[in-house]
Amino acid sequence: MIELLWRVLLGISAFGIVSSAVFLILVLMATVRFKNNSEKFRRLGLSSPAKQFPAVTIFKPVHGMEARLEENLESFFQQDYPDFEIIIGARSPDDPAIVLAEKLLQRYPQVKSRIVTSGPPLWPNAKVYTLDRMIALSRNDYFVISDSDVRVGPDFLRNVIPPLFDHKLGLVSCLYRGDPAGDFWSILEAIGMSVEMPSGVVVADMLEGIRFALGPAVAFRRDALDAIGGIASTADYYSDDYVLGNKIWAAEYKVIFSHYIIHHVLTPRPLIRTLGDQLRWMKSTRHSRPWGHIGSGLTFAMPFGILGLISAGALGHLNAGIALFAAAFLNRVIQAVAVGWGLLKDPRALRLCWLYPLRDLQGFLVWAASFTSHNFYWRGEIYRFTDDGKIIAQSRKSESVAVPL
Repeated sequence: MIELLWRVLLGISAFGIVSSAVFLILVLMATVRFKNNSEKFRRLGLSSPAKQFPAVTIFKPVHGMEARLEENLESFFQQDYPDFEIIIGARSPDDPAIVLAEKLLQRYPQVKSRIVTSGPPLWPNAKVYTLDRMIALSRNDYFVISDSDVRVGPDFLRNVIPPLFDHKLGLVSCLYRGDPAGDFWSILEAIGMSVEMPSGVVVADMLEGIRFALGPAVAFRRDALDAIGGIASTADYYSDDYVLGNKIWAAEYKVIFSHYIIHHVLTPRPLIRTLGDQLRWMKSTRHSRPWGHIGSGLTFAMPFGILGLISAGALGHLNAGIALFAAAFLNRVIQAVAVGWGLLKDPRALRLCWLYPLRDLQGFLVWAASFTSHNFYWRGEIYRFTDDGKIIAQSRKSESVAVPL
């Protein structure tokens, strides 16, 4: 009976090794395709004359102080772009991030900028509540929403705005490279950001086209936002970025990912906080794309490699077990180099590619834990996911937002 169990586990291992290898092949094909398709957008940004660039409003919601926040915000004030404004929003004027924002407004008087406070949020997603008040102040037709932990180069706007000149295209999202704080767990998380997320994006693009957005930075037009009922249409969801892109796609606009890579800046924090954030993201994916989230369990490699090593060893076939483990390890190293270095040009993904298998194992454990509850912690509050993917704030009253179709 015990031998039969080990044989079943060995079979599961072999199946998982094959499924992760198939995923790797898809990733490699999709990476080449994405790079080739992105080249035309890169050339578009280089060839567009300055007089053709429309006025843009950048919305930067903030909440509390973060390490390197000043550097992140300042990168948006330094845009090499003819006409843009920056609106920084927070819940309260007492937010310490506002003090920092005021310093930047004084440092860059030539940049049109202002600070907005929204007051206590009345909607489930507090960030969207603040964004709604920020967007109401803009008279421009081209928008960028970017998180506070994002850093960009001075050519960011010149690259992400030109694709929106095509009015069939409604939203441009960006891949991001993890920028670690320096501690081991931060480095591991940053490698994951530079490999996992872009791998999923390029495969989705190849198989079905892009139907979503990623929140660190999105660019879109006013008409696309109006077509979905405004930013309020995302207020009931944690993954407001995903929903924003999906709704714009459903409104028959094209959604793409830019060739331009931004930096997702991490801050020093204990392992339990890092795992908590990763678990929240996984739970969000589970409720945004339930079947896709379940299927993603077959894209991991290291859990099946370890299972193969143990089960084959228990059956007296240690060499076969080592071969299964080595296949899984090599699979993840190749993915790290091909995507993290080949696509995102992250030098850490090349130099530390041997660490990515550990990140793969960690990701699997967080994926498994994502099925354990519907609750999550976010910016000082406890929330609960509903069965239809919406969120309910547990510590305050909030109103679901009805958006007319």
